[in-house]
Amino acid sequence: MKYDFDTVIDRRGTNSLKWDVAENELPMWVADMDFAAAPEILEELQKRLDHGVFGYSVLPEEWYGAIQGWWERRHGFRMEKDWLIFCTGVVPALSSIVRKLTTPGENVLIQTPVYNIFFNSIVNNGRNVSESPLKYCGGEYSVDFDDLEAKLADPQTGLMILCNPHNPVGRIWDRETLARIGGLAARHHVTVVSDEIHCDLTDPGREYVPFASVNEECRANSITCVAPTKTFNLAGIQTAAVCVPDPVLRHKVWRGLNTDEVAEPNAFAVPAAIAAYNRGEGWLDGLREYLYENKRTVAAFLKERLPQIRLVPSEATYLLWLDCGGICSDASELQSLLRREAGLYVSKGASYGRTGAAFLRLNIACPRSLLMEGLARLGAGVRLYEESEKTP
Repeated sequence: MKYDFDTVIDRRGTNSLKWDVAENELPMWVADMDFAAAPEILEELQKRLDHGVFGYSVLPEEWYGAIQGWWERRHGFRMEKDWLIFCTGVVPALSSIVRKLTTPGENVLIQTPVYNIFFNSIVNNGRNVSESPLKYCGGEYSVDFDDLEAKLADPQTGLMILCNPHNPVGRIWDRETLARIGGLAARHHVTVVSDEIHCDLTDPGREYVPFASVNEECRANSITCVAPTKTFNLAGIQTAAVCVPDPVLRHKVWRGLNTDEVAEPNAFAVPAAIAAYNRGEGWLDGLREYLYENKRTVAAFLKERLPQIRLVPSEATYLLWLDCGGICSDASELQSLLRREAGLYVSKGASYGRTGAAFLRLNIACPRSLLMEGLARLGAGVRLYEESEKTP
């Protein structure tokens, strides 16, 4: 089946967080795609809607089987049924795990620049953010293992949140890198929570490595958060899963999720997830090809029209990390100008940690016509910014 990713769907007036902007603005910020969900998912949701009764839901065997089958088929990793716990979302899971596995005043380690909500889940719960900045050299990111070990060795650090694949830099961490991270974490008694929500959004021909699949050490010391929501654009459905192989650790996580009342599915969460994982592969493969062409379009535009802005090589996600260091050391003012003068709403890099200050994050999960409009606005805004910087 051929899927349509070119049709522009008007999302204004639908209480959309992304599109709650001024009439003249084009939002390309929050990680939310402008594509309709796969028709196979819509079909299952329509059946549930047509039933007309929306009482409390339980988890059927099909929910577990759909997740197990997907990870085994797509990622070569067998998740046992007992390892899986339902959650309303990855962020609620992260916050609950932070509360359950650490105490106020302890450190939670993250590798910056990283998804900004990680900071919220740590700070809002009275814990301290321990940043281990990634190395940025030659336009590419890697793990600074010396710094990472020093931060993990701090006895005040009890938890690490890993982003795999990494948002916003788009890196897929390879097996060797993950094994080193897992080994250091285990040595220093730090539990690893791996946020793998972007795992299916890899470039065609590229595959991510589940952290828990690397070796027994990683498996025993890991909590993995997954969801169909980023992959299939279902964030508003609020459906996710937490995978915890170790039974003692799993019981703690299960208690935390249930204490926080984030472990019960709504009426649409289960059928949406089952349909996505059982019937959504064709749509996803088409989406990945489309997103890859969008990436190529952005790369060509920057090379030809805005060479002063560098596109960081990306292997996963639909979020592009733009290095604006050639024109500014802090892109916050550029981000403000782009929105104010060009009507382009992108994310400022400083939101992802201090090492992201010279960057912007661009969401390219949209029809190509919107992407081209966004790039035109980006070009116009950058020219205005450069002219303003020259003005005494």
